[in-house]
Amino acid sequence: MVLGSCGAWPEAGRACSGFVLEHDGFRIVLDLGYATLPRLLAHVGSSVGDGVDAVVVTHRHPDHAIDLHGLFRARWFGLRGAAAIPLYAPRDVLDLLVHLEDGDGTEVRQVFDWHPLPGDAHDVGPWRLESWDLPHFVPDAGVRLSAPGLVVAYTGDTGPDPALADLGRDADLYVMEASDRDQQPGTPPASAGRALHLSAREAGRAAAAAGARRLLLTHFWPGNDREASRRAAAAEFGGEVLAAEEGAVIPLP
Repeated sequence: MVLGSCGAWPEAGRACSGFVLEHDGFRIVLDLGYATLPRLLAHVGSSVGDGVDAVVVTHRHPDHAIDLHGLFRARWFGLRGAAAIPLYAPRDVLDLLVHLEDGDGTEVRQVFDWHPLPGDAHDVGPWRLESWDLPHFVPDAGVRLSAPGLVVAYTGDTGPDPALADLGRDADLYVMEASDRDQQPGTPPASAGRALHLSAREAGRAAAAAGARRLLLTHFWPGNDREASRRAAAAEFGGEVLAAEEGAVIPLP
């Protein structure tokens, strides 16, 4: 399920990056950017986040991580003493939570059982979680979740990189950012040097190189023409191309 699909900040009525992956009775949350937490709590039917089995956060930028703090507070004040939720994330995501709580991390570690990304592979419920270091302004972990007969891959935020082919190799669903900042002429240009975001066309090209079966575009710059982004990706990728929409449920094989 798509919790949010915007990059940088959410458009009215939308949210930033966030997804719920459900398989074999196990629920993983992938990123919790601005405005995703209310949608997650509504989806699980619990104001304290009961029903979340694990959380993966690709990097510490607030459009991917800030509502993790809200989930922490829901658990700390509403379900204190419950088993810690496994959290797979770069170290600075954990540091962000500790900073926001202005403490020594004791409370955060009681709510979340942290495992560093990128890092060793982990068994997470029915999934095997693997991670890749991808180029971005801060440490970003692309993640690949594999179960028998099913592979889902997610880039978080990244620029073009050869590792994208391995991350999404033969994935049933490849979730990739498609910021397309150049659609908005008033947006300040990206920093000079190596590209640290993907365009929709670059996402389509990378998904094709990976041999993915379906491509889900996300992280749209607010105000962008999402159908134009979808068409640009489809010009490079022969499989089905979807544009993320809040509340969308995408069946998996």
